Amino acid sequence: MEVHGRTRVPARHVGVPNWVMKTTMAVTGTVMALFVLVHMLGNLKILIDPGEMDTYAAWLREVGVPLLPHGGLLWIVRIVMAACLVAHVWCALVLAWRGRRTGTPGSRRAMGLRGWGARLMLPTGILLLVFVAVHLLDLTIGRLVASPAFRHPDPGFHASANVAASLGRPVMALFYLIVLFGLAVHLAHGLPLAWQDVGGSGPRSRAVARVVGLLVAVMILVGDAAVVIVSWTGGL
Repeated sequence: MEVHGRTRVPARHVGVPNWVMKTTMAVTGTVMALFVLVHMLGNLKILIDPGEMDTYAAWLREVGVPLLPHGGLLWIVRIVMAACLVAHVWCALVLAWRGRRTGTPGSRRAMGLRGWGARLMLPTGILLLVFVAVHLLDLTIGRLVASPAFRHPDPGFHASANVAASLGRPVMALFYLIVLFGLAVHLAHGLPLAWQDVGGSGPRSRAVARVVGLLVAVMILVGDAAVVIVSWTGGL
């Protein structure tokens, strides 16, 4: 807020309007949530038959060939996800900075559990950023934090072995479980908020969005946690 004499007037933001940033966060967050959900469904193949996961990983690299080069679809998805991540984080940081600058705190105390979800969005978001870096190093690049048994995923025939070797380490398995809980909290609060930011204003639609957000969060938590626990305990 800016003060002119005795009158307090809202500070004017220079640049992209807040509603554009909120809509961008809603769209990019939903796209990333859908990716995580599909990724979890692919991970579940390892519980049925590790060989099916390897076949699936190899198939992903052949989709669209010869129209696309080998691995072309994967690179398209990676570029889209990277763009969504950058836009999402940038908008979140700018909105947080603007909120602090104008001194417009929300009514978190009166919101109960949703207030806790709002408070945890920033720390869980930071945790997820760290996880993205660790996950890429661990199971895609094979550097620094990767298992000594890591084998390059291309052409995709070592996906299940890499997962089992990585999550067979207690420290890494525990880290993944902590991240999954953080992701569930982030999704359970973020998906209904995204619906609201793109125009879902009715109380019934907001209630449905909260239920859907919670269901998606629980599905991803339970599905991926099952893979982590089974790998950790040597079930693969």
